[in-house]
Amino acid sequence: MGMKLDEIEGVTEVLIRTPTREIVIEEPVVTSIVVQGQRMYQVAGGSSHERIPSTEPTLMEVPDADVKLVAEQTGKTPDEAKAALKESGGDLAEAILRLQKPKNQPQTSEDPGSI
Repeated sequence: MGMKLDEIEGVTEVLIRTPTREIVIEEPVVTSIVVQGQRMYQVAGGSSHERIPSTEPTLMEVPDADVKLVAEQTGKTPDEAKAALKESGGDLAEAILRLQKPKNQPQTSEDPGSI
């Protein structure tokens, strides 16, 4: 059993992500090494910097079947159902409840909470 080395051509960036930081290595030389059936990667060279992971939500794919179900259960449009699913992180029950909840109406002088 030998060792097989292959350089991976065209790598522009390597990202190492932990819960608290990201290490970005730009323009590295990356080699794939296989030893006794075990694949490893060697990253060399390039410039590196660290950053804090983004807290922005990732784009979520919402299954069409979920959109259809939420729209049917609430009587809302598919676009409204999809938006509610995205806001709820894909939670069907939460999306349905969000759409069934009446919208807040502006308070008038007759409302007990108005000033």
